[in-house]
Order: sequence, then structure tokens, then C-alpha cells
Amino acid sequence: MQISVNAAVDFGNTYAKVGFFIKNELVEFHHGLRIQKLRALLTKKAPKNLIIASVTKSPAELERLFVKFSQKIILGPDTSLPIINEYATPTTLGYDRLAAAAGANQRFPDSSVLIIDMGTAIKYDFITAQRAFKGGIISPGMQMRFKALHKFTKKLPLLEPDGIPPLVGDSTAACIRSGVVNGIIAEVNGIIERYNQYPDLRVVLCGGDAPFFESQIKYPKFAASNLVLEGLNRILLHNVE
Repeated sequence: MQISVNAAVDFGNTYAKVGFFIKNELVEFHHGLRIQKLRALLTKKAPKNLIIASVTKSPAELERLFVKFSQKIILGPDTSLPIINEYATPTTLGYDRLAAAAGANQRFPDSSVLIIDMGTAIKYDFITAQRAFKGGIISPGMQMRFKALHKFTKKLPLLEPDGIPPLVGDSTAACIRSGVVNGIIAEVNGIIERYNQYPDLRVVLCGGDAPFFESQIKYPKFAASNLVLEGLNRILLHNVE
């Protein structure tokens, strides 16, 4: 008997990630896909159900791109959720943040969870043990900070990270790297400390820069590189089951 597989797609500016799930288990993962390869892969795999989310493309545009797939959900403001969205401006909320919250609540259903998504921006999102998504914080990510120091000054060079730098830089380049990297480390640990007022708080790390900083976070934490896809799959199951 053939086992039913569902698919969850997280569509970015240029590339997409897709996870194939059997119930709650991620069994196959692909990333760096352009639209043509993504559609070809979905056609080949023929998932029973499909959910698609994007922070850059509108639901109408996604509908046109994936019109041939009939059993699909395009995550939008009217999609039924397994969590309670208490964000004051839900139409401005990135669907990746909402999906990550659903995934975090699935992992830790009886705890408050602070999600730290370390990508282009650093997003801190909080969901309570009662499944209420509250919102959080958005701050510049690592590459954005390096670029801002270069762009908004006349002489500071554009640099890349080079490991965890010493706190005290002995050159301009070393000072910039310390300011960006150690500044983020202090920010993340400081934010977690303030959230520790909530009992049984869990901290979940995701995003492309999370592995770079993981060793510097002094609080217990859990890495979840595919948290958005896990949350999308949970939203999908909530709707089809």
C-alpha cells in the first residue's frame, strides 16, 4: 500500500525550500529550488496535500504559479490555524513567523517558547503554553549590520564574519567584527534573560546564522533548522484532518 506524503513549501525571494512529510515526520528535504525545479519536483512526488507560504509573493501569485496542484492550501489571513494569533496587525505578519510558532508549539505544547530566527533579520517570536502567538522583536541580522556600517559611513570597510572575535578589537576591522558579532551575542543572551520571567520557557533556534552563534548562547536551547516547514505541515494537517 502506498503511503500518503504531504508537502510543505516555504517560498523566499528567489529560492524555495520544500519538505515532504509522512504525518508529522519530515522524510525528505530540498532547498535552493527555483520555481521550475520546484514544480517539477512536486509533479514527480505527487503529494496528497500541499501547503505553500511566502513572505514575498501574494496568495494570488502563488495560486497562478501552482494552479495545476488542486489539493493545496496557500497560507493566508483566512487560513485556519492550530494556534491563536494575537498579533495586533495580522495582515503585516510574515507567514514564516506564524509557521515557526506553530512548529514550536508542536514541539513543546505545554511550554512557553521563544523562537529566535537568525537570518537576514533576527526575529524573536513568543508563543505561550496556551497556544497564543504574541509577537516579539525584529532586529538587523549579521550581514545587514556589516553592510550598514559600510554603507552609512565614509571609511569603514565592508567585512565578512571570521569566527567569534575577541571582545577588544585591536584594528578597525577587528573592532567592526567585535561590534557586529559580540553585539549580537550580547543582544540574544540579554533578550533570553528578560524572557526567563516565563516559567518553563523553551528557546528554539533556527535560521541560516543560528549555527554560527549557537555555541555562544549561554541558556539551554534547541536547534530546529526546519521549524518553518514543520509548522507549515502542522497547519496543513490541522486543515485536512
